[in-house]
Amino acid sequence: MYSRKRIPIARTGLNSPRRVLFVRTGQYLLALLLAIYSGFPIYYMIICSFREPAVFYTSRSLLPTSVTLEYYRTLIRRTDFALQFWNSVVVATATVIVTLVVSIMVAYAVSRFKVRGKKAIIGTMLYAYMFPPLLLAIPLTSIFAALNLVDRLPSLVVAHFTMTLPLAVWFLWGFLKAMPFELEEAAMVDGCSRLGAFVRVILPLSLPGLTTVAIFSFLLSWTDYTFGLVLLSSDTNKTLPVGLASLLAGVDMRWGEVMAGATLIVIPLFVLFAFCSRYFVAGMAAGAVKG
Repeated sequence: MYSRKRIPIARTGLNSPRRVLFVRTGQYLLALLLAIYSGFPIYYMIICSFREPAVFYTSRSLLPTSVTLEYYRTLIRRTDFALQFWNSVVVATATVIVTLVVSIMVAYAVSRFKVRGKKAIIGTMLYAYMFPPLLLAIPLTSIFAALNLVDRLPSLVVAHFTMTLPLAVWFLWGFLKAMPFELEEAAMVDGCSRLGAFVRVILPLSLPGLTTVAIFSFLLSWTDYTFGLVLLSSDTNKTLPVGLASLLAGVDMRWGEVMAGATLIVIPLFVLFAFCSRYFVAGMAAGAVKG
């Protein structure tokens, strides 16, 4: 019998230390390039918002050489930025609340009860999300005009609801499908009604998914420009994206105030992701599991 020599796979195979180091280095470099590509416009916007007016158009420095708050003072004192900020907060908060309440009810119904054509319902709602907002804004404007709801914040909430609901129902449907029904049965055996099991068991376990839906809904409503431009006309009802765009409509384009306003717009998003990133990642990972 002949003895076979063992080849050290760790050194010559696909899992050699050099190859693993090369792959990981490439992954880190790619992630770094994507981070720089995504974050550089925001970084440059923030730097420009603090730049001195005398060197605003001439300086090309990527580091803050001097800091001034003149653009922020001008934006708050001479424009309706504070009112528009409040309008955006009201609209985005109302959109999140309505989306969470309706989407969790619809997703629970189609995932736990025998509903005819529930896959068609979910698929149709997802297809509706793919339509551009402008195609929905035109018929919605006609409906709101007939109901005398044009240029009102509730109409904007309803318009944003048409964007957030399909995605929220589709996401929570997959999230609840992966949740075992035995959890509710155990709660009902212990004396809970179906509503009690839903409130005491399903809602706490659905917190990551609900947080993800809330972040998506807030993001879509907070940054919406199309519906706000079409449905709102008065300065007192404008939201932040529409009000900020109006600064560029005049002859004198105030880019400093625009950069300052854009910086103030992204601050709530940073705060939201900073406090909810853990739930957001958990919700995305759980919602991606097919039940």
